[in-house]
Amino acid sequence: MSRLLPIATLSLIAAGTLSLAAQQQVATTPASAATRAAVARATLAQARKNALTSIQGNAMTSSNGGMTNAVVRLRDAKFGRIVDTQLTDKSGLFAFKAIDPGSYIVEIVSNDQTIMAASQIVNVNAGEAVSAVVKLPFRIPPFAGILGQTTSTPTAAAVATEAAASSVAAVVPTVPVSPVK
Repeated sequence: MSRLLPIATLSLIAAGTLSLAAQQQVATTPASAATRAAVARATLAQARKNALTSIQGNAMTSSNGGMTNAVVRLRDAKFGRIVDTQLTDKSGLFAFKAIDPGSYIVEIVSNDQTIMAASQIVNVNAGEAVSAVVKLPFRIPPFAGILGQTTSTPTAAAVATEAAASSVAAVVPTVPVSPVK
């Protein structure tokens, strides 16, 4: 009986993805074509499982609270296509599992499908599990400070806080800010 191995099995053995026990079984037993095919399918499934990645993370409000039942979607950064969409849990956590290796962006989406916030580009390699945080930007409430409201943040402090959060070291005026006498 011939002991010819399918090309897929030989390439898996050469690539080192077939387990040692499976290599010994394929090499020493005169198995039927169906058995060899089943071993090859199982090995390919395991190799694919090891090659897939996952991205997990947290959707947060601007005050660092978790966003319950928020719509988050995963966008392929290279092609711009949407890969998956999910709802966050009661703590604002999400997980995109079994995705291909690559570069992605996680977005928080509003009810009218506009993007409210986006993560930095998340690069994942085969078999990795990567974390991403998506946080809503700081917003000053409309009409804050008008009519003497003292509960809102003063405008200068809000601008300084946002500048610091955006890594702006200093703001230098380009025109005189004081009236000329």
